[in-house]
Amino acid sequence: MIAAKAVLDAEGRLVRFEAEGHAGSGPKGRDLVCAAFSVLARSAYEALAGLPGVELEGSAPDRGSLRFRVRSFGPGSEGRAAGIADFLLAGISGLEREYPGEVGLTIERYWRE
Repeated sequence: MIAAKAVLDAEGRLVRFEAEGHAGSGPKGRDLVCAAFSVLARSAYEALAGLPGVELEGSAPDRGSLRFRVRSFGPGSEGRAAGIADFLLAGISGLEREYPGEVGLTIERYWRE
């Protein structure tokens, strides 16, 4: 199972993302669920990294493992960063619905006080 955790800030921007595991729905290297998940997660990382002034740190120490966090957002990146988070979470939620038991998503939200 792929276990993913997304942490969003009060503006709905992704500030941390962690994913670990394999879906197990196909042979190694040919698992469509893993491939779909990987494309979503890596694309979100690349899209965030491409926003002006956004600083990320991340790692993919092993196959089936990805972690990143946003250290800072650049001015004017707020709306686009929230849109990237929405896209990522919609995609992973869709995989979770279509392939129960192969993908799990936990979302944490931080609100301003």
